[in-house]
Amino acid sequence: MPHIHYLAADGTHTEIDAEIGTSIMQAALVRGLPGINADCGGACQCATCHVYVEPEWKDKLRPRAAMEEDMLDFAFDVKNNSRLSCQIKVSPALEGLVVRTPTRQY
Repeated sequence: MPHIHYLAADGTHTEIDAEIGTSIMQAALVRGLPGINADCGGACQCATCHVYVEPEWKDKLRPRAAMEEDMLDFAFDVKNNSRLSCQIKVSPALEGLVVRTPTRQY
């Protein structure tokens, strides 16, 4: 299982083993990580699973789909490396992925 690194807004670092095929949002929720609310349960309808992908990983992910782009309009402090964690599926290629949570979710 790939290791995913979650960096919370308060500086807390959590590394988890994420099951292949799940989203990095699901992996965080299963372990009760703070900072990812996922109010819609991963349906790409709320933007409360917003994360920042570390720059070295941005180009290794598939581009944001139109629906994700639309939902990010509702997220707090969106940047060019913003993603919805429900839209990032865990694969072996994501071994070591690092994401940060924003200071708040809407």
